[in-house]
Amino acid sequence: MREALDELLACLGPSGCLVGPDVPEASRTDESRTGRTLPAALLRPAGVDAVSQALAICHRHRLRVVPQGGMTGLAGGANALAGEVALSLARFYGVEAVDAQAATMCVRAGTVLAVAQEAAAEAGFVFPIDYGSRGSCQIGGLVATNGGGPRVIRYGTTRANVLGLEVVLADGTVLSHLGGQLKDNTGYDLKSLFVGSEGTLGVVTRAVFRLWPKPAETYTALCALPDAQAATALLAAARSAVTLSAFEALWPAYYDIGCRLAKTRPFAATPAVCVLIEAEQPLEALLANAFEDGLVEDALMARSYADARAFWAVREAPGLDDALPGLMNFDVSIELQAMPAFVDGLTAAIENAFPGTRSLFFGHMGDGNLHLILHRDEMDAPTAHALDELVYDRVRGEGGSVSAEHGIGTLKREWLGFSRSPAEIRTMHAIKSALDPHGIMNPGKLLTSCQS
Repeated sequence: MREALDELLACLGPSGCLVGPDVPEASRTDESRTGRTLPAALLRPAGVDAVSQALAICHRHRLRVVPQGGMTGLAGGANALAGEVALSLARFYGVEAVDAQAATMCVRAGTVLAVAQEAAAEAGFVFPIDYGSRGSCQIGGLVATNGGGPRVIRYGTTRANVLGLEVVLADGTVLSHLGGQLKDNTGYDLKSLFVGSEGTLGVVTRAVFRLWPKPAETYTALCALPDAQAATALLAAARSAVTLSAFEALWPAYYDIGCRLAKTRPFAATPAVCVLIEAEQPLEALLANAFEDGLVEDALMARSYADARAFWAVREAPGLDDALPGLMNFDVSIELQAMPAFVDGLTAAIENAFPGTRSLFFGHMGDGNLHLILHRDEMDAPTAHALDELVYDRVRGEGGSVSAEHGIGTLKREWLGFSRSPAEIRTMHAIKSALDPHGIMNPGKLLTSCQS
């Protein structure tokens, strides 16, 4: 390793290769807070050529590389082990071009999401991806995890909006296909291999995104509903009445803690289900009909941007990780019609098997993405594993996905087979072996160590 680090230092310079005590503490773990080891070095290349040269050195020395973005993931996918180096593109940032006629944007991987959103807005467009971590997550990580967020119902996932990619492979080879064409039928869609690959196949350096027209107005409402079945019916009615940009559901326990952390309480009484609706047309007619049909018991309309942000603050529950130390995050997909019964059944099963466990449900109901947070005063490793198994077994029973948008990382490797067939997993191994034959790219992530 000493020889490899010396070569990397000579290649990248002292500001591009941080070693030992110079490696920042922030490189230890992503937001899952499960990382325990600082990487042996933090590589900070400032350009594509530097990424290529650094990976070629690592490839030659069989030095394992863990790509790191904004460290906002929840699956342990950016955590390094002893003897591994991390690679950050935080120095390779910026929006390179916005093509207003084609409605596309070329952006560097180290760019913070909020910066890309602001550039799109200045040009009169909407950047299609949005997260609560928009102020710190980076484009490269967003692509690598195929991020979603609350506006998937309107614009689709990251994969649906990436038109071109530049990627550096494990041996330093640069694949650059940055054309912004919506239609490109020239063989294998290589970019789709890397969207959602979690850094196991290469390092994303640039991406071309599709941009969307900026709506003339945005209308936001917070609704109190009698039950979750009413929420699915309201979603169906909303889809036929307006253009939805978000449809978020909050079950009671999550609503209560969201209000406490956001320091606001829109409804004094806790609703059976609270729904946040964002649309591109006025919502009054939709909600009036919903009141008549018994789908909505109370509703508040945002009359200003501040009102809308206050509603979203309840949904985003700022500081939740600190309020519930040691919490467990689940990010699954379930068929919409099964979601109400799934939440009720899982809540009861958790309480029966592990009394005293708090279950907080919320999610992007419009695209079937359900989030679950579990918290106990004392959470040891065997209990956490048993809770994982209970939750994921029920997801498997519904034919759902064990990861809707945060990827597999290390925390969900054991459960990948609950959503993917053996044939699919064997195909993933074959792709990994073809593009990273020495297994240096983010080893042990997504696929188990013995398979990668």
